[in-house]
Amino acid sequence: MLKADVVILGLGYVGLPTAALIASKKTFVHGVDINEKIINGIKNEKIHINEPGLNSLIIDAKKLGFFDCNTFPIKSKVYIITVPTPLKKNNKPDVSFIKNATKSIIDLLEEDDLYIIESTSPVGTTEKMMNYIYKKRPDLKDKLFISYCPERVLPGNAIDEMINNDRVIGGINKVSTKKTISFYKKFIKGALLSTNAKTAEMCKLIENSSRDLQISFANELSIICDEANINVWELINLANKHPRVNILNPGPGVGGHCIAIDPQFIISDFPKNSKIIKQAR
Repeated sequence: MLKADVVILGLGYVGLPTAALIASKKTFVHGVDINEKIINGIKNEKIHINEPGLNSLIIDAKKLGFFDCNTFPIKSKVYIITVPTPLKKNNKPDVSFIKNATKSIIDLLEEDDLYIIESTSPVGTTEKMMNYIYKKRPDLKDKLFISYCPERVLPGNAIDEMINNDRVIGGINKVSTKKTISFYKKFIKGALLSTNAKTAEMCKLIENSSRDLQISFANELSIICDEANINVWELINLANKHPRVNILNPGPGVGGHCIAIDPQFIISDFPKNSKIIKQAR
């Protein structure tokens, strides 16, 4: 059976650039996506993501034999989950894509394999997936390296940020964290910051929740100033002269993939103690 150095499950705006970056370092990457249209597009050099530099990286990696893709995984020593985690209609996170991706590699896993989740996840998801794996494969209990490492990229500058941004890495134990850091060190120039899985999961959520709060404050301030007949731009400029104040400029709200969604992960799991986050959202 063909074996890859790295299998990446989910070839979206995080997964495909991640695959391209790793493959560019002469590491054989097998990309997986359940969407046949995406797979066929990549195979025909019609990349579905408009990301500077991505096309050439993927095309070069394919030509050199360091990248292929399909709708199913193959054996590897490293598996990275980069699938979506959308919100359901009740604003609760849907982790079924993570579970299904994990299920697809259950029979391929072997002792000492490295399993990493990069998808935005509710706190405790990595441990839940660990328990799911060990329930299905009791022969591997405590014999895998399992970690959570959230992405921190801005679409449109993904490749550069993947290389240079600092990364938070949280394993289910210290040896998993260490193993994961050793893996990412081959591809990333930014600092690799070690912690545990739950802290890493929460770190991803609070980064965007904190931005949501700051944006909400600026926008509410704009409405207050309008009522008070105060120039909000002048006010913020004056307030920001304080050495410990940095108020954002008001705007139309938030957009993108994460800021409007990630706070809901916290609100969903901690409804009693996330009042300010909920109000801002």
